Amino acid sequence: MRRSELRSAAELLGAELTPLFLSMSRRDQRHCLDVCEKLRAWGCEESDVLTAALLHDAGKGSMAGGRVRLWHRVVYVLLDAGAPGLIGPLSRYSRGLRALRDHGKLGAVLAEALGGPAEVVRLLREMERSGTADPGALLLREADESS
Repeated sequence: MRRSELRSAAELLGAELTPLFLSMSRRDQRHCLDVCEKLRAWGCEESDVLTAALLHDAGKGSMAGGRVRLWHRVVYVLLDAGAPGLIGPLSRYSRGLRALRDHGKLGAVLAEALGGPAEVVRLLREMERSGTADPGALLLREADESS
């Protein structure tokens, strides 16, 4: 990660939300920066959407209380593809799986608690909701899935 990328992210996030971004793993920070860049490349200039892009995986970070390891990610992807009904029950026994399952809600709660804009909080919640028709949330999801 380049310092210029982190400076740019901090300028967009402000002092209150930058710690939430920094609480994510380097891998998740890199991914969120890539999603934000993709949105910019697509012509998105809306600061709330770009801010939500930088924070959309914050519910997996240390501030959310989950410690997501590689094996959690592998198990989660395999279960989601083959036995999604097991994710809920197994999440009761694993903070990492619970963080992966609930990261949208957790990130929104944290962003709100830190004084994040209401629209950013709403986008973080809405992005993970299946069946959403919200254009900003759908744009975020599309950028996320293609990064």
